[in-house]
Amino acid sequence: METARLDPLEPLAKAYVRAVPEHPADDGLFGPRSVVWRVNRDRCFPLAGMRSLMIQALHPLAMAGVAQHSTWKQDPFGRLAATNTYLITTTYGDTASALAAAAWVRKVHTHVRGTDPETGLPYSAEDPALLLWVHAGMVESIVTAVERYGRPIERAELDRYVAEMVRFAEIVGVPREDVPATVDGMRAYIESVDLRQATPAAKEAIGIVLDPPDLDGETRELWHDLGQVAVGTLPDWAREMYGFAQPPAELMEREPVRQLLGALDLAFESLPGVIEARQRIELRMRA
Repeated sequence: METARLDPLEPLAKAYVRAVPEHPADDGLFGPRSVVWRVNRDRCFPLAGMRSLMIQALHPLAMAGVAQHSTWKQDPFGRLAATNTYLITTTYGDTASALAAAAWVRKVHTHVRGTDPETGLPYSAEDPALLLWVHAGMVESIVTAVERYGRPIERAELDRYVAEMVRFAEIVGVPREDVPATVDGMRAYIESVDLRQATPAAKEAIGIVLDPPDLDGETRELWHDLGQVAVGTLPDWAREMYGFAQPPAELMEREPVRQLLGALDLAFESLPGVIEARQRIELRMRA
């Protein structure tokens, strides 16, 4: 399938290139031998990212913070680029760069507070409980996507990934002892949160994620298919909260999804600097 080169993806590519240093001072928070480096390089990351947004949006206080303090509606790809920059910097950047990125996030969070209109509860982005929910939604989604559609990986290595990523939560303000360190522990934590619900703000946000503006016809079709796969990987309770139907079984099979992810990855790699940034990562892992 021929893929298109898209202006809306350029911010994601530029963010990726900027976040992978040419001359790092050290190996950073995780290092080239970590499972984090290997897993976060997998081509199924777009699927994991979309699914993580769906899970994260089901906490009404976390969603209220996004709805009331973010520009995601006006510039969804710009917001995705900012998130991508943070994730790549903290994964592949040197220690100083990773900690500086985390400090910036904590500074931004000091201004994100208010009241959720649906529950009437106050929220603060500095709340470790909300930070843990966001972390769990991301990490568990990465594990789910990689387990089903990524490069072959043992369950023990995925447990190691979750354990290594505890550091990722810790640097933004979650006490280390509160962060689940196994796949089963992470999934049990998500299931244990009672406040989960699909608020109108969550449904609106995910509607934009599934059908973002400014995509051309070719990539819009790929993106829609990716969205259906993401929906199909959700737990039943999450899919039911959104009112999504279970996608057809043939759409969820490994080989078609791998082809879909490959097509999106090819479009991404065609953008300036992406291949070179990936080569820098691979060279450091081999060294």
